[in-house]
Amino acid sequence: MKKFLPLIIIAILAIGAYSWATGFNNTAVEHEADAKTAWSKVESAYQRRADLIPNLVSTVKGYATHEKGTLEGVIKARSEATKTTINAGDLTPEKMTQFQQAQQGLSGALSKLLVTVERYPELKADKSFLELQSQLEGTENRINISRDRFNDAVNKYDKLIKRFPQKLFSSMFGFEEMARFKSAAGSENTPKVEF
Repeated sequence: MKKFLPLIIIAILAIGAYSWATGFNNTAVEHEADAKTAWSKVESAYQRRADLIPNLVSTVKGYATHEKGTLEGVIKARSEATKTTINAGDLTPEKMTQFQQAQQGLSGALSKLLVTVERYPELKADKSFLELQSQLEGTENRINISRDRFNDAVNKYDKLIKRFPQKLFSSMFGFEEMARFKSAAGSENTPKVEF
């Protein structure tokens, strides 16, 4: 029996190490999948905003035909924003920045459009416009919530793969840190509002 004691200890250690590695891998896979799903929800929220824009532009176009430049700017920004996508499995900081810049361009164009609307009291009272504006505001809230949830999921995943001893095996299993959604540069400054 004493002869087999070292073999039994080695076997127990091997089984324990295998169980730990399997558990770590499976947990990391789950957290990574949750983060990717959260990213899909961010994209879905942005897509909802993009889908609302043609109706909003059409409604404004009926009232403000000489605001052609503003309307074209919104259409162009929407086009740029919808063609900039990221594969959930390839969320690099560079691609995340590119995606955010395209979305910020669309946000800026929408802001200009909504400022332009202030010149048209009839449009501001139009039922279709008010409904679209309300849906757009709700969508902006959804986007914010989706981005927060994505960052929470990424945070949970990143903490798991960076803790010791998991950190030693993360790259061996192919787990790498994921990029987070960050606020736009300058958004920490209070915007200047002029009337």
